Amino acid sequence: MQIPPSAFSSGLSAVQGGMNRVAEAGSDIARNSLPARDSQAAPPAEPDLATSLVELKVGEREAAAGARVIETADQVLGTLVDIRA
Repeated sequence: MQIPPSAFSSGLSAVQGGMNRVAEAGSDIARNSLPARDSQAAPPAEPDLATSLVELKVGEREAAAGARVIETADQVLGTLVDIRA
């Protein structure tokens, strides 16, 4: 029985997606905590603090879920190696 590499790549993809989401949310939080500059142009619409905090938590959970997928695929692969040995 083979473990498709897609199990590992799916987990890795979820971890990377979670990390990207956390980085973006952290950047939004940092950007929103800076004092507003006086400028003529209208500032671009940025997510509010609550939305950024929710995205931060979603990214954390997404990365944790991806790590769990990788752990499970690794355990299954280890079990298969033990059975074949």
